[in-house]
Amino acid sequence: MAGTKLASFEYEIFGKVQGVFFRKNTQKTAKSLGLVGWVRNTERKTVEGVAQGEEEKLAEMKKWLQTKGSRNSRIDRAVFKNEKSVSNLEFKDFVVRH
Repeated sequence: MAGTKLASFEYEIFGKVQGVFFRKNTQKTAKSLGLVGWVRNTERKTVEGVAQGEEEKLAEMKKWLQTKGSRNSRIDRAVFKNEKSVSNLEFKDFVVRH
């Protein structure tokens, strides 16, 4: 990974994002991009998580979280916070938390 910049961000997605395979699709997309982190449903009927990896791939993930989601989802708003550069990844994989 020499020369690649690693970064991290937290996200929360609002809309119709529970019960529509949003978490599973988020995991699949993140893994395909080589990202690590996690995703889970909240009691607020949103989906939240953390994504870490190469900056370029994180930009793709952000776009996916804002515009695509799963087939039957409806994304009203995507909030990103705690965006930062990291020297090491804190996770080994991208998992669905319960």
